[in-house]
Amino acid sequence: MPATKLHPDELDIDEALVRRLIAEQFPQWAGLPVREVPSAGTDNAMYRLGEDMVVRLPRQPGGARQVDKEQRWLPLLAPHLPLPVPVPLGRGAAAPGYGQSWSVLRWLDGANAYDAPLTEQADAAVELGRFVAALRRVDAAGGPPSWRGGPVAENDADVRAAVHDLGADGTVDGRAATALWEEVIRLPQWDGAPKWLHGDLLPGNLLTSAGRLTAVIDFGGLGVGDPAADTLAAWAVFSADTRNLFREAAEVDDATWARGRGWALCFGLMAEHYYQETNPVLAAVGHRAATEALADRQGS
Repeated sequence: MPATKLHPDELDIDEALVRRLIAEQFPQWAGLPVREVPSAGTDNAMYRLGEDMVVRLPRQPGGARQVDKEQRWLPLLAPHLPLPVPVPLGRGAAAPGYGQSWSVLRWLDGANAYDAPLTEQADAAVELGRFVAALRRVDAAGGPPSWRGGPVAENDADVRAAVHDLGADGTVDGRAATALWEEVIRLPQWDGAPKWLHGDLLPGNLLTSAGRLTAVIDFGGLGVGDPAADTLAAWAVFSADTRNLFREAAEVDDATWARGRGWALCFGLMAEHYYQETNPVLAAVGHRAATEALADRQGS
């Protein structure tokens, strides 16, 4: 059966298609079992290939740009990072029935942190903070712009629409959200050299085992720009009593931290607003991020 569609433009992908693509382009792996990996992700479908590999296929037209990034940059970045990340093993080409490029990656054991939450939050906060700091230190020359690498204020219209609708039905405190957002758009913007950032450090992109952080996946948002967006995890993933451990390990200054809280509010409100019906998992992550950002600002 095809994976459940989250968007009307989503491409039709199922196990039969994946088997055919593998047989045609990677005959050495033909005959290995293929099974869907359930995911609430909006950009890619994943299928386990044998025991040691995973096939990752863009769900949306134009998704090949993400494949280009992971194929080119992950092998260069991985040696500098303190946590395991996906390793490309093959690049699939567009073919009849599926007009996108796609990837075969090494399988990383673990469950995502939404389905299997981090119970060792203090350790995870330090480990993920160190990951963010290490990624930021890698030479960013030639890196592509991240989708969250620009000013968070560029999302002003969408955020205000989300506040209007969510405030009207009582989902969020509209006055508090507006007040914090007004602060965010007045913040000084990043004026340093672009830095590498993952761009999407949400629970679904972190792998856990026995409550511990084991890997970081899904580098579709990888790119360079303002590093603030990678501190979004402080509010989307961590609790109030471990958040500062993440900040200390990530080595971010006050201005970057404040912009990161703005990204948490922005992502949170927009995810809850736009995905309530189509992707309740992502909407729930958004609700948590926005709620934590508002509580953090009110308590500071």
